[in-house]
Amino acid sequence: MTVSLIETLRLIVNPTKFLEDCAAKYGDCFTVRVLGINSPPVVFFSSPQAIAECFAVPAKELDFRKATHVFQPLFGDKSIVLQEGRSHNRHRQLLMLPFHGDRMTTYGEVICQITEEVTQWTAGTSVSMQQVMPDITLQIILQVVFGLTPGDRFQKLKELLSSLLEDVTTPLYSSLFFFPPLQKDLGSWSPWGQFLRRRKEIDQLIYAEIHERRLSNDTSRTDILSLLISARDDNGQQMTDVELRDQLVSLLLLGYETTAAVLAWAFYLIHWNESVREKLIEELDTLGDKPNPEAISQLPYLTAVCQEILRIHPIALIATPRMVKDKVEIAGEKYTTNTVLVPCIHLAHHCPKTYPEPKQFKPERFLNQKFSPYEYLPFGGGYRGCIGAAFSLYEMKLVLATILSRFQLTLLHRRPVRPVRRGITIVPSGGVRMVVTALRNQGSI
Repeated sequence: MTVSLIETLRLIVNPTKFLEDCAAKYGDCFTVRVLGINSPPVVFFSSPQAIAECFAVPAKELDFRKATHVFQPLFGDKSIVLQEGRSHNRHRQLLMLPFHGDRMTTYGEVICQITEEVTQWTAGTSVSMQQVMPDITLQIILQVVFGLTPGDRFQKLKELLSSLLEDVTTPLYSSLFFFPPLQKDLGSWSPWGQFLRRRKEIDQLIYAEIHERRLSNDTSRTDILSLLISARDDNGQQMTDVELRDQLVSLLLLGYETTAAVLAWAFYLIHWNESVREKLIEELDTLGDKPNPEAISQLPYLTAVCQEILRIHPIALIATPRMVKDKVEIAGEKYTTNTVLVPCIHLAHHCPKTYPEPKQFKPERFLNQKFSPYEYLPFGGGYRGCIGAAFSLYEMKLVLATILSRFQLTLLHRRPVRPVRRGITIVPSGGVRMVVTALRNQGSI
């Protein structure tokens, strides 16, 4: 067994421990081989200076497609994650259109409504946040991004996506994406064959929706799919069906399980720290019985709580990897062809120099200080930063506010949890089981 294979398996099984062990042993810059057999050197950076320099390297000097190849089977060839140069800029420009302006307010109302519908709890109800949060975030994506309303196609897509993502979170499926030789279709009974067949079923539903939406030409719709269908680039060109499918699947996979995981951490951390919960409830109560989404999103303490949760448990452990084409220099060190550069969000967020007592949950950090985009980068940064960052933070605030305003919750087991890997996300062990101890304001947000 090669060293690269051992390191890859360590990263797959327990990524946070692997990264922290490497940082403790080698410092804030270290090189490993974690992209499968015959892996190129992969360099992790966590100092603000190195991350800033990494983000500043011109795109023409880097190869993003090779560095992110593990995502291709899931996202598709036309996904913005794998695009480079003009193609990346074009897709980014088109995808940014639905994520700003008055559209966010419309999305906010849907987010609150879905959260209320999913959480029809009574006093004494026992819930697992690791089960409830994915249900909420998947329905938000299906309605806000895909524009689907509950019905036959909605239900089929929900079931297929849930099943696919449940499989992808297992160590066996996750390993397949790192080792292309194992990606063999040996029939529906084989892991890769099962993945391909389920992906085909999902694609058929998505393409059917795209086809019907193009025919309807309904300009009144505000969901992201409809806006992307009507969008034009600088040359007046629309996205093709394949481009639309790949962007939709990318938004889904990057915004479903990841946001659900962060929300599960949020309920654990807020209720583990009683003083934080009390301050948050007190702030939410100042908005009255029926606060609007925009008022919620502007609350300073809620914002600080969400920022601190995303510091400790960011949406992703790393920013977009980038492969060197020829030569680049980062923090005084030269890196040559095929070296993969990785700004490490997790390690940057746990640096004691930037964040004293980094393992402690202290929302006040963000009330008292402003951090640079190279010290705090929960959604990555630079020209490859997450397009849905503002939407994800907005969604997080509204889901938390909606539930905390309506229910008084307590942890079923008051004991520390540990981070465990689930697919591309890191979730709290035990699923964050909670009990509804009382009903609060049941008016609609």
